[in-house]
Amino acid sequence: MTTMHLPVSVLNLAPIREGQTAKQAIDSMVELAQATEKMGYQRYWIAEHHNTPTLVSSATSILIKHTLEHTSTIRVGSGGIMLPNHSPLVVAEQFGTMATMYPNRVELGLRSAPGTDMKTASALRRSKADPVYTFPDDVKALLTYLAEIQQGFVKAHPGVGTNIPIYILGSSTDSAYLAASLGLPYVFASHFAPRYMEEAISIYRERFQPSEYLDQPYMMVCLNVIAAETDEEAKLLSTTMQQFFLNVVRGSQNPLQPPVENMDELWSPMEKEMAASMSSVTLLGSKETIRQQLAGFQEKYNVDEIMAVSYIYDPEKQNRSYEIFKDVVEGK
Repeated sequence: MTTMHLPVSVLNLAPIREGQTAKQAIDSMVELAQATEKMGYQRYWIAEHHNTPTLVSSATSILIKHTLEHTSTIRVGSGGIMLPNHSPLVVAEQFGTMATMYPNRVELGLRSAPGTDMKTASALRRSKADPVYTFPDDVKALLTYLAEIQQGFVKAHPGVGTNIPIYILGSSTDSAYLAASLGLPYVFASHFAPRYMEEAISIYRERFQPSEYLDQPYMMVCLNVIAAETDEEAKLLSTTMQQFFLNVVRGSQNPLQPPVENMDELWSPMEKEMAASMSSVTLLGSKETIRQQLAGFQEKYNVDEIMAVSYIYDPEKQNRSYEIFKDVVEGK
């Protein structure tokens, strides 16, 4: 697939920027959805994280509903719902209700991770059994609840017959095997865990079983995109992303920070290396630089869709980054 016909979409973790309230962060999330909808992005997904004071994405389905309400055409979904935290029936009812209100605009990305620390995970969970092992069964239950014809006594109302598209998300090879065996589209989390990307892509493609949902593999990759007018400006803007990953490395709780001139004043060489390994799959630079990087990426992996996440402090520059990236895939 050439970059010219490459569908592109957006992932938002809904971070709180330095100086923002939680309400303002939710408003920013909606404003980005409205801006990227106008640019012609395919879909807009919102993540799920818990016990994280710097992100407002704990009640994902409520944020999706809020975003659907304030947009008109873009598809809105979860990137992803952390299924260990939820009963499949409740997820089917929530998403089925949204799909009834906003037909053909709701999508459901699913992950087997809890999206939080273990203490919070046990506070969220519906059972003490290790839910990672029940993930394949939970996905199958969801597919059943949302299908036209439902087996069994328990049904999701509304939900029946909504056939909401389901995507398997992952950052390891386990998710690739599952997505392939169920014949579902697959999304790899290269934006923070690129280590197994290459292996996961090839496992998914090699083992894909055609299904009623897909007749051939549909491979999406989520990666970081920081695009600006010049390479220098993009490098400066990317220090916000670097500070975001430094937060992760340190386990600190800083909101999304403005760019800085010199990251080496903030991190140790070891922290730098750890943060760099998490963000190694990043398209960074001016339009021309991004064009070359994307062509190189596609030459190697030839994915079906790219989902871009951009940790940029200034909302206008974040919008501009998405605009430049869209221009690149359209060959402008």
